[in-house]
Formats: sequence, C-alpha cells, structure tokens
Amino acid sequence: MTAPELSPPVGRRAAERALAAIVLWSSLAALAQKLRGIPPFLLVGIALLLGGAVGLPAGVRGGARPRAVLLGVYGFFAYHFCLFLGLRLAPAVQANLVNYLWPLLIVALSPVIVPGAKLRPRHVVGALLGFLGTALLVFGGATGVTAGGGPLSALGYLLALAAAVIWSTYSLLTTRFGAVPPGAISVSCVISGALSLACHAAFEPRSMPSITEWPWLLAIGLGPMGAAFYLWDGAMKRGDPRVIGTLAYLTPLLSTFLIAVTGAGRVDGVTALAGALIVGGGAVGSRSR
Repeated sequence: MTAPELSPPVGRRAAERALAAIVLWSSLAALAQKLRGIPPFLLVGIALLLGGAVGLPAGVRGGARPRAVLLGVYGFFAYHFCLFLGLRLAPAVQANLVNYLWPLLIVALSPVIVPGAKLRPRHVVGALLGFLGTALLVFGGATGVTAGGGPLSALGYLLALAAAVIWSTYSLLTTRFGAVPPGAISVSCVISGALSLACHAAFEPRSMPSITEWPWLLAIGLGPMGAAFYLWDGAMKRGDPRVIGTLAYLTPLLSTFLIAVTGAGRVDGVTALAGALIVGGGAVGSRSR
C-alpha cells in the first residue's frame, strides 16, 4: 500500500520539529564541555532519566505499547552504547565521521523501511552534499591524525557504524508507530537511562556529579536528551524521512559553530566550506518539487 503524499502544512510542521530537535542536539557538545569530568555512560544515564521523568506519568497513563518502548530502548540505549564504545576503541575523529553516516542512511533506507517512499535525484544529491560537508567538518583541522589500526580500532569502527545504523533505522521505524502517543518515549528514556547507569557501574570508574554540575546535567536532560527526542519522534511520524534525513546534516555544523561561540573552538575556512555544502545539501534535499 502506497503512503499518501504529505500536504505542505504537515510537511512544514514536521520539518520545523526536526530542525528544533537538531538545534537542541547541536547544543549537546557545548553543554558537555561543562561536564568533561563526568564519565560518558554516567552522563547519558542521568540525562536520559531526567528527560524521561518529565513525561513518565503521561507515558504510564497512556499505556505505552511494549513494541514502541522496545524500539525506543533500541534507539536511545543501543545507539549510545555502540557510539561510546566505538569512540573509545577507534580514533575519535574517524569514528565520529562513521557515526555521522546516519543522516545519509535515513535517506538511503527510506524506500526499504517506509512504504511509498522513493528516492528522488534531489534527495540523493542533497544527502551526498551533506555527507561531503560533514566529512570536511570532521576531518578539517585533524592534521596528523591517522586512521589507526589493529583489531580494537577495527571493532571501534564497526561499533560506530552500528550506531549509525541503529539511529537511522530507529528513526525510520518510528514512522510505523504513528498512532502511539509520545509518552512511550518517556518510558524508553527511563529504561535506557537505567541501562546506561548499569554500564557506568560495569565499565567506568565510580563518580558523582558535583553541585555545580547538576544545572548543566538538567539542561542536557531537558533539552538534547529529552525534548529533542519528542520533537524528532513527531517529525519522523508526520514528515518526509528523506527530507528530514537531509536536514539532519545541519547537526554537526551547528554543533561546531556553537562550540566556537562558547570559546571552545574556532571557525576556519574549511568549516565555512563544510557549512556551505551542508546548508546547500539541506536546501536541495528539502525541496518539495
């Protein structure tokens, strides 16, 4: 059965939700700069618990479907698990580039997972421009960084690729749960947060955030690790995944600029060129005609 074409107002609202989620995710790196002393799994665990606790009462009352909750755990916990282990085992720059294949995979896998979705030339061109811009952004300034080798590095790259596959397939599979209320995300966040804290206990040195770090944790939990998931869920359920996947390339670009604005980095010519490619790819891929 062919999926009906989205009307322009619905598609526009979905794109706005996706862009809001992208802006929130772009703030994660800048906010995380304030929490560099907190182990990654502990940070993610606390943030997911905070993000899920806000909407948990509605999720429990709404009778979240087990399949939708499991899909959320797959997206939230499995993604971060593979990403963080991949970044530890492989060179971080290259592993992060592999992870940023997920916007391209959303576009490429749309015809496989979403009924009625067909790739148009503009989607392919937009996705490739965005990927090229992301590659420049990630590798720009990485002078002297080599790909690295050995079995652990190879495993790290595979885990980073697994993270990209997980987030792209999670995003596309949410389109099949259009009737499921967003409260299921809260339940998934809480379960994923608990699993992340278990990983902290198993893989990381024990740690406890200081009083001054809790406001930043709250900001991450309510924003990029909370509200962004609800916005992204609504965008994927009501929008065109091919367009949203192309827009997602704005994430590393905005993240880089926010880091520069906060004084933790700088914008150079490579970054500007990467930005032009990403914005151009987003403009091409998001055209309605």
